[in-house]
Amino acid sequence: MPFISSARRGGDGRLTTALDPQDQGPQDACGVFGVWAPGEDVAKLTYFGLYALQHRGQESAGIAVSNGRQILVYKDMGLVSQVFDETTLDSLQGHLAIGHSRYSTTGASTWQNAQPTFRPTVDGSIALGHNGNLINSHELREMVEALPGPDDELDLHQRPVEHSTNDTGLVTALLAHHPDSTLEQRALEVLPLLRGAFCFVWMNENTLYAARDPQGIRPLVLGRLDRGWVVASEDAALATIGASVVREVEPGEMIVIDENGLRSHRFAEPDRKGCVFEYVYLARPDATISGRSVHESRVEMGRQLAREYPVEADLVIPVPESGTPAAAGYAEESGIPFGQGFVKNAYVGRTFIQPSQTLRQLGIRLKLNALEHMIRGKRIVVVDDSIVRGNTQRAQVRMLREAGAREVHVRISSPPVKWPCFYGIDFATRAELIANGLSPEEIAASVGADTLGYISLDGMIQSTKQPAERLCQACFTGEYPVPLPDENLLGKHLLETTLSSPTLGKALPVLNNP
Repeated sequence: MPFISSARRGGDGRLTTALDPQDQGPQDACGVFGVWAPGEDVAKLTYFGLYALQHRGQESAGIAVSNGRQILVYKDMGLVSQVFDETTLDSLQGHLAIGHSRYSTTGASTWQNAQPTFRPTVDGSIALGHNGNLINSHELREMVEALPGPDDELDLHQRPVEHSTNDTGLVTALLAHHPDSTLEQRALEVLPLLRGAFCFVWMNENTLYAARDPQGIRPLVLGRLDRGWVVASEDAALATIGASVVREVEPGEMIVIDENGLRSHRFAEPDRKGCVFEYVYLARPDATISGRSVHESRVEMGRQLAREYPVEADLVIPVPESGTPAAAGYAEESGIPFGQGFVKNAYVGRTFIQPSQTLRQLGIRLKLNALEHMIRGKRIVVVDDSIVRGNTQRAQVRMLREAGAREVHVRISSPPVKWPCFYGIDFATRAELIANGLSPEEIAASVGADTLGYISLDGMIQSTKQPAERLCQACFTGEYPVPLPDENLLGKHLLETTLSSPTLGKALPVLNNP
């Protein structure tokens, strides 16, 4: 396989939508995309699919393509539009592709941990992308270490594999080792061993695979093209490339797509526990999850907020963009006019320049500015999706006060976040979550608001129109649907401190921006 280099640089993946990397809001794990479509430009289909999933991860992006003889992988740090250009995409020719946009929840934000991952097998190679987070990485590491060593493996006379330190690399290694069976059979052996949240797309030279964990914590949908099939984290990615939605990939299901068509395997009994935070914040508003419009869920959360925490005010404003649907619902239910109180700089969401201390002190002013003529002299209701540490809300309230607001009433369309997520959302640690140490009244005082109201847990769940028992609410309740191991076996950088990279063996080179 040729090795292609380029002088063009991507990003470094250090900053996402936060100006200050020490003040991150909730971040999702990743977006995954896969397409099997002979005769189509699968690399460009994947590129635009990832573009639609960019909100799910902005640290790195990658695409793997097969022409039936070999898999080429191209990945780098940065946004999809920074990693790929026309020349790169034109070099990725084939009938089958997978793509990935990453936010790191296991393993550091480095090129080695960018995806798709790649491994040789006895009869070819495998590339894999993962959305979610596994909680038994320590067990998987032991399984990988028990695999035959380099002396027992096929000698490919190639350079070593990139030494990833994430759960995805472990799963790839386990799937790639199938000397006495097919990749399909091997997957049905490995998938039941995994614990936590996972939506996988993977491929060998001729076949596309996709699988979703038995709880269905993260979304995954199946779509149809005129000449092929597509799988993606959200149906918005299908609409972007002109594919029709067929159905969701079921919890505990593995899908296989090749020249013989599509076939499905059940590797575990489903026990639905979809992440409720997908409805609150993570998914695109035009997504549909379990038959429910995400946008309509958010609007209803705003209506419910207005019923639970009414207030006399002159204007309802959203924190763009995440608070907009809920703010519209609050205004509709309360009868208070809806307006734009903040202007968002659309181009500051991604920067590779570390802000100076002076700019950090300015807080969100590089991202948001208040519209003084809309704010001055008015009683303002400002609606947002969540409060993590409170720093962002404190800066927003201060900005509104400086613009002349008479009163500032904060309304939040999710309950207080009190627990970390181990299934693919990178919240702050529990000690850093402001709701753990303060009551809502104390939080209101801390951020400088006149009043603060969180939607109730029941109100949020009712807005999704999903049965409570089919939703994961762990970040609000501390009740984890997949039992967690001992806390010293959890953590984003667990494998960096414990994984011995030589156990990962050898692999073919991957295409990469140097």
